[in-house]
Amino acid sequence: MLFKNKTLPALLSASISAFIFSSTAQAAACSIDVEVSTGMIYSAKNIDVPKTCKDFTINLKAAGTMPKAVMGHNLVISKEADQKAVIDDGSKAGLPANYVKAGDTRVLLATNIIGGGEKTSAKLDVKKLNAKDKYTFYCTFPGHAMMMKGILNLV
Repeated sequence: MLFKNKTLPALLSASISAFIFSSTAQAAACSIDVEVSTGMIYSAKNIDVPKTCKDFTINLKAAGTMPKAVMGHNLVISKEADQKAVIDDGSKAGLPANYVKAGDTRVLLATNIIGGGEKTSAKLDVKKLNAKDKYTFYCTFPGHAMMMKGILNLV
């Protein structure tokens, strides 16, 4: 018998299980699923991004059946102070550009515009966030940001 005491193998097994569970929990914390209701409301009012994540993935899904040209939605992240300018420039860029100005450095993340029943994802480089700044997320489809917005926190 390799071990006279059965406690060591049991302890080792428990430690490995805890490590696997911890790793899975940490991986899950680096993404969020957000759904847009037919009432133009995000399922999340706040998104907490852990500092420990290298990338943070936003998975966006739109409820309903309306096409994106009529009732499209996206999720854009910027500093709170940049929101209005990003929305204004996005409106000028139009639907072919997902209502986001090409090359806009104020935009930290932008999903594609999606219609009812569609899904999209985008990754945020967490290194671009600064704990001293305030961030917001919103939809840049014309007129939607008034209702479709929330706060992003670096935690």
